[in-house]
Amino acid sequence: MKFIFEKDTWQEIYGAIRKNKIRTIITVIGVTWGVFLFVILLGMAKGLDNSFRSQFNDFATNTMFVWGQQTSIPNGGFKRGRRMQLTLDDVETLKSQVNDIEYITPRNVTGQWGTPPGQFVKGSKSGAFKVFGDYPTIDKVSKKKIFDGGRFINEEDIKYERKVCVIGEDIYKQFYDKDEEAVGGFVRINGIYFKVIGVYKPTQSGFEGDDSIFLPFTTFQTIFNQGKNISWMVITAKPDKNIVNTETTIKALLRRTHNVHPEDTQAFGSFNLGEEVAKVNGFLSGMRLITYIVGIATLIAGVIAIGNVLLITVKERTREIGVRRALGATPAEVRGQIMLESITLTFVAGLIGFVFGTLVLSGVNAAIGNNDDIPILNPTVDFFAVVGALLSIVLLGTLIGLIPAQKAVSIKPIEALREE
Repeated sequence: MKFIFEKDTWQEIYGAIRKNKIRTIITVIGVTWGVFLFVILLGMAKGLDNSFRSQFNDFATNTMFVWGQQTSIPNGGFKRGRRMQLTLDDVETLKSQVNDIEYITPRNVTGQWGTPPGQFVKGSKSGAFKVFGDYPTIDKVSKKKIFDGGRFINEEDIKYERKVCVIGEDIYKQFYDKDEEAVGGFVRINGIYFKVIGVYKPTQSGFEGDDSIFLPFTTFQTIFNQGKNISWMVITAKPDKNIVNTETTIKALLRRTHNVHPEDTQAFGSFNLGEEVAKVNGFLSGMRLITYIVGIATLIAGVIAIGNVLLITVKERTREIGVRRALGATPAEVRGQIMLESITLTFVAGLIGFVFGTLVLSGVNAAIGNNDDIPILNPTVDFFAVVGALLSIVLLGTLIGLIPAQKAVSIKPIEALREE
C-alpha cells in the first residue's frame, strides 16, 4: 500500500483525469449533485423541525383543552341540544378523580365566542380587547415572556382578588409613548381602575396574540359576574401519562357528572395538543426518511457513473496497463491504482457538493432571518450525518472501483501490447 504515498501514483491519477477532462467533469458533477441535494434536503428537513419545535418550545405539548357544547343524544329526561356549562366544580371533580393530571387550569374570556370585548381606557385613548381571567398555572402550561420590570399574575393576586392586569405588547404600542413605563401605572377596564403589573411579548406557541389582557381569575369572575362558570379548561397530563388516554377518561367523567349519554361525543369539545404534535412529528420523521432515501439513491447513481467511466478508461488504457505489467507492475499495484482513482473522484466530488450545499443553506438562513411567514428556522445539517455520507460515498467508490480494477488486472501483458 506504500504506492499511495508515492508522488508518481498521484501524477498518474492526475494524468488519467486530465486526459478525459469532459468525461471526468460530467461524472464528478453527478456525485457532487447527489451530495449537494442530500445536504439541501437534510437541511430543509431540519429547518422544518426547528420551526415546529420553536413554536411549541414554551408550551407543554402533553396538553388538552376541554369546553362545553350541546348534547346530541337525549338522556335522563333531557332533550338533545342541551347546552353544557363547565364550572369550577368540574375542575375539583377532575382534580380528585383523575390521577393522570399534572395541571388543570380553568380559564375565562370575554371578547371571544360571541361575548363582548373588554373596554380598555388609558387617558384619552380607548379600545376594545380580549380579556382573560387566569390562574398563575397557565404560565406553566403556556409560558409568557414578560418584559423586564414586570411580572405575571401570582397566587396573592388570586387570593385577594387584586385589580391588576398584564397587557399585550400591541396594546402597549397603541397606548404608550416610546420608552414610556407601563408597569406601575393605572388603566381602566370596563370602567374599573387596574394597576398594570406586566407587559407580555407573544410567543409562537401562545393562543392569545399580543392584543389581549390578563386579569386574576377571581377578579375576572367578580367583575364580569361569572360565578362558578368557566369558558374552558386547560389540562396537562403528567410526563409519564398518555394524554390521549387522559382525554378519554376526562370526557367520560364529565358526561357522567352532567348526566350526558355515554355515547354522546358532541356534548364536550376538546383539542388534544399532544395528539397533534405526534402527527406533526410523524410527518417530520417521514420527511427525514424520504430525504435519506432520495439522497442515498442519488449518491449511488453518481458513484455508479464513476465506475462506468473508469471501465471505459481501463479499456482505453489497455496498452498502457500492458506496458506497466510487462515492466514489473504487480496485479495489486494495478488494482490499487484504479481503485485509488475511483476513491479520489468520489471524495473530491462529495466534498465539493458538501461545501456548495452548506453555502446555499447559509444563504437561505440569512435570507429568511426571523420571518415567521416561512416555516423554516435555521436550516442546518448534522455534522455526523455529513461525515457519514462522505464515508459512505468513499466506501461506495472503493466497491465500485473494484470492477474496473479487476478488469485491469485480468488484462494479460502480451495481449495488451498487441492491442491497437
